[in-house]
Amino acid sequence: MKPFRYIISGGGTGGHIYPAIAIADAIKKRDPKAEIIFVGAHGKMEMEKVPQAGYRIHGLWISGLQRKQFFRNLLFPLKLLVSLFQALFLWLKYRPAIMIGTGGYASGPMLFVGSLMGSLTLIQEQNSYPGITNKLLAKMVNMVAVAYEGMERYFPSKKIFYTGNPIREDMFARRVSKRDAFHHYSLDPAKKVLVVIGGSLGARALNEMIASRISFFEDQNVQVLWQCGRLYYDRYEGINSPNITLFDFIREMDLFYAAADVIISRAGASSISELCVVGKPTLFIPSPNVSENHQYHNANQLATCGAAIMIQEKEIEERFEQVFQALITDEKQLFSLGERLRRLGKPNATQDILECIEVLKQSYV
Repeated sequence: MKPFRYIISGGGTGGHIYPAIAIADAIKKRDPKAEIIFVGAHGKMEMEKVPQAGYRIHGLWISGLQRKQFFRNLLFPLKLLVSLFQALFLWLKYRPAIMIGTGGYASGPMLFVGSLMGSLTLIQEQNSYPGITNKLLAKMVNMVAVAYEGMERYFPSKKIFYTGNPIREDMFARRVSKRDAFHHYSLDPAKKVLVVIGGSLGARALNEMIASRISFFEDQNVQVLWQCGRLYYDRYEGINSPNITLFDFIREMDLFYAAADVIISRAGASSISELCVVGKPTLFIPSPNVSENHQYHNANQLATCGAAIMIQEKEIEERFEQVFQALITDEKQLFSLGERLRRLGKPNATQDILECIEVLKQSYV
């Protein structure tokens, strides 16, 4: 019997790539003979990250529309047409039984062609406010796996499966205590700990906010574990404060999370999914520089139900110190935020998505 063949398409950012890899790993774990081919966009980070995870990948000549950059959009119609032909060629070459899209530029042409050619299809939407590509694809695909409730506003209700977002299994493979984390980072158990997550490259606004408030955190008697990102580490490594510990990148995220009394983070879908499972009080500062402003919508949905606090970038100067000071000194609110966020966690999201794929697999003729 021939191995079951899949095409998985997603990329552009880690929020699209790592869920795709997590799904692929789960498929291979259940069916080691499965054949999985990835399709991404030329020049994007998936062309590096997917092969590092052990999978082959093809690239399409596609990119998104660039806001405020009119001349860079002139090639978009040609790129879209070429990418559709490339997607058709890949479909004819591999003839996959099932195709999975996790978002990003390449998933549109690939899942569009797959739907027309008769593959069974599933898209996984990580955000509370979907992008235009998935809104269009939802009319054609067989299933839509979502991370938020109430997505009937955007997708056909009969196709929706509430699964959550896949998270990195290695983060929760071991149980670490706060005591372990304090020992690992040489922290003072008499002081509270703020953990700042800026992403692998870093977030400029978050870094500037922390750097300009070193004395404020000292006055609050707060220790700061600050992951500033590789692009910013050289700029801030000279900061001299006994309460600040600077990192470019965190490899042991379980210890990093365990140390936290409060977390400050962007509001990307993958970050939120991990933080919901962690269940620590979180202050989200969404990036305004993302498509569809989806980070704002993600954070706002959590803030509206009392599971997190949100401050927009434009509000930092006016609100941050007051909000943070009130939060760090209010044990009742800290506990409430952590518990409400934890209730939204979906630690079995990858397996739930795998079950959806199994349903598709059983219907394949």
